[in-house]
Amino acid sequence: MTGDERSRPEYDAEDLPGWDPEEKLGMPGSYPFTRGPYPSMYTERPWTIRQYAGYGDATTTNSRFRALLDAGQTGLSVAFDLPTQMGYDSDDEMASGEVGKVGVAVDSIADMRALFAGIPLAEVTTSMTINSTAAILLLLYELVATEQGISPDRIGGTVQNDILKEYIARGTYIYPPGPSMRLVTDLFAYCAAELPNWNTISISGYHIREAGSTAAQEIAFTIADGLAYVEAASSAGLDIDRFAPRLSFFWNAHNGIFEEAAKYRAARRLWARLMRHRIGATEPESWRMRFHTQTAGSSLTAQQPLNNVTRTAYQALSAVLGGTQSLHTNSYDEALGLPTEEAAVVALRTQQILASETGVAEVVDPLAGSYYVEALTDRLEAEADALIARIDAYGGAVAAIEAGFQQGEIEEAAYAQARSVESGAEVVVGVNEFVEDHVGEQAVLKVDPATEAAQIQGLQEHRDQRDGSAVTAALDSVRVSAGGEDNLLYPMREALLLGATLGEVSATLEQVFGRYRP
Repeated sequence: MTGDERSRPEYDAEDLPGWDPEEKLGMPGSYPFTRGPYPSMYTERPWTIRQYAGYGDATTTNSRFRALLDAGQTGLSVAFDLPTQMGYDSDDEMASGEVGKVGVAVDSIADMRALFAGIPLAEVTTSMTINSTAAILLLLYELVATEQGISPDRIGGTVQNDILKEYIARGTYIYPPGPSMRLVTDLFAYCAAELPNWNTISISGYHIREAGSTAAQEIAFTIADGLAYVEAASSAGLDIDRFAPRLSFFWNAHNGIFEEAAKYRAARRLWARLMRHRIGATEPESWRMRFHTQTAGSSLTAQQPLNNVTRTAYQALSAVLGGTQSLHTNSYDEALGLPTEEAAVVALRTQQILASETGVAEVVDPLAGSYYVEALTDRLEAEADALIARIDAYGGAVAAIEAGFQQGEIEEAAYAQARSVESGAEVVVGVNEFVEDHVGEQAVLKVDPATEAAQIQGLQEHRDQRDGSAVTAALDSVRVSAGGEDNLLYPMREALLLGATLGEVSATLEQVFGRYRP
């Protein structure tokens, strides 16, 4: 929020000239969905508590999953290590030193089996934060769920599958934008035919905000990416009203409680309007924005880390006031390393207290009609709309990314915010105000150095046990399909079922698509 907005002490009816509540708000669960995607929101069931977890090998992460489920978590969210995100097997030289460090290592169906061993996938929905290799991880998950005897229509969850924001803000891309978009739309079509209850994409503003964007930029750049996916799917022959209801979004919950709540409301309204009037979707389910929220990792401080418990609680409150469908609360020690089990449980309890003790779930959209919140909502929508118009002038999100527009805007915003903290204009408790000289010891979770060697050994054993000739033939089919127009997920599924590894499938696609070098 700008300094000018923060300096205003009072809002009244003059800040909403000609404001029509029927046009701007409507009813909860109805167009334009400002007040939430569902009529009853949390009054009948709370949001899904979906804590993000993953480190080391699959067996270790499975233990963390079980502990969180036993503590009351209601959905799983998987963090994958960088080699898995970038399409490398754990024994690839590019993976050296990174195996299991920022997430769990998954090389093959054997790892996916271990990751979900003893977890009934018909009863738990799973979110996977994965993009370039999203199709591979989804297929492995489907194969394991099928082994559990679960019918395809009962397999539920979300795969992030948002490659465009990788070019904007994060960098875990493999292929150029064109073939990457093909994988996205092939996944849309595959799920429409095979996994009808799977959310095919989580269009992510989270990483855009983590890179330093403003709230308005987060809305605009994310929705512009969403429009690009919808238009690409439509061009590929998919029925908008068939795939659009399975789209979901992923937002960042940052520090300004009211601005963040207004951000979610503005994003819902803007998406509904664009899907209805620009894209031409005819079904209300296609206009409805559903989203997951995660508290802001970039706001966590290594100094006085227990302060992060309070930061996270307030950020979570903003997400709930803004109507999120699921929520992850960060652990207080994440600025220092991977979350310890104690810190992860505190983060989980933060959500449980919010849901059970504060009363925020008792009323639908309690901020509706606030002069301040409605003015913020209108302002953020207008600013985001203007940015989308600038992206349109480039020819859409992909062309704007190739021109560096979004990246440049985020860099400028991040620089301005850093200068504000350095000057003291923006207070960060424990960093530039209320600083303590004494620094106490803080327990930090570290991945066992032996994990990488054990993972590589397991991978080799997996390769030794499979039918190598059958895998080679299946990978040849993937290569042929990549050079044509057939849906890639079907030959990929066959290769993975026969024991092909994530790295082998990725390398096969790279032989046809090439690797993106910005």
